[in-house]
Amino acid sequence: MPYKKIDPSKKDDIQEIVKQIFTEYLIEHKQRKTPERYAILEKIYSIKGHFDIETLSELMKKDFRVSRATIYNTLELLIDCNLIIKHHFFTEIIHYEKTYNNIHHHLICTHCHSIKEFTDESIKKTIRSKPLGGFAVTNFTIYAYGLCAKCSKALKNKDVNKRQ
Repeated sequence: MPYKKIDPSKKDDIQEIVKQIFTEYLIEHKQRKTPERYAILEKIYSIKGHFDIETLSELMKKDFRVSRATIYNTLELLIDCNLIIKHHFFTEIIHYEKTYNNIHHHLICTHCHSIKEFTDESIKKTIRSKPLGGFAVTNFTIYAYGLCAKCSKALKNKDVNKRQ
């Protein structure tokens, strides 16, 4: 079934499309279509940026009673159907992020562990136009590690002070 054209600025259109994708996935994989799973999906697609299991659990408590096991299981289903991605940054805490209509990249400071997101149309075009031996790209992100401007400046000042 073809998806209707969406306006990326219209949150309701995206919610409708990800719900349709998730429903098709659940049917294809003979999984139950429960209100809890759809509530989790809707909550995730209302979050701006990265989130962890604690944040999602707290947000869910405000609107919908759902067990932690249901949250974990639903996250695995959403990863499997490419609606969210799992990030392992610097801590043991796993971060998640919605992926539909959300291609961007990450600048990660190795000193303060800050994460800045950026988009670049030329990177998107390059990845999409690159023949990858039959590999079908469903989503992608680039992680660039280095020093943020603040840490770079602080470390440079520290080095200057040491030499004096």
